[in-house]
Amino acid sequence: MAMNHIRSLRSVVISKEVVRVRTFAAAGGKAKKGSKGGASADAPKASSLSKEVKSSTTVGANILKDGTDPKVMADSDYPDWLWHLLDKRPALSELRRKEKESLPYEDLKRYFKLETRAGIKENNSIKAKN
Repeated sequence: MAMNHIRSLRSVVISKEVVRVRTFAAAGGKAKKGSKGGASADAPKASSLSKEVKSSTTVGANILKDGTDPKVMADSDYPDWLWHLLDKRPALSELRRKEKESLPYEDLKRYFKLETRAGIKENNSIKAKN
């Protein structure tokens, strides 16, 4: 392994001045999986941001080149539908057990979507077997 590092850094003497030129290692000098030193490069880095900055801004949400990260607003400043995005929705098996006439519109729409999807999957698996 040391030989590969020696090959990758060669000293070139130009007009009595030593200049180090980095070149690629030979094809046989690839690092093997599980070798020492690989884990330290993949280790998570400690954040340099303070807790106050992390709690008051959305770090990493900036998409503009010259912009700043957006500030976190109060819950009342966000639309109501936002808080329902992560609600659990009923699965197809649960919807099949209920009466279709008593289902709310959103659940009925979800039932037909999931039922159609299940039918398509079954038809595709039957065609794949033939």
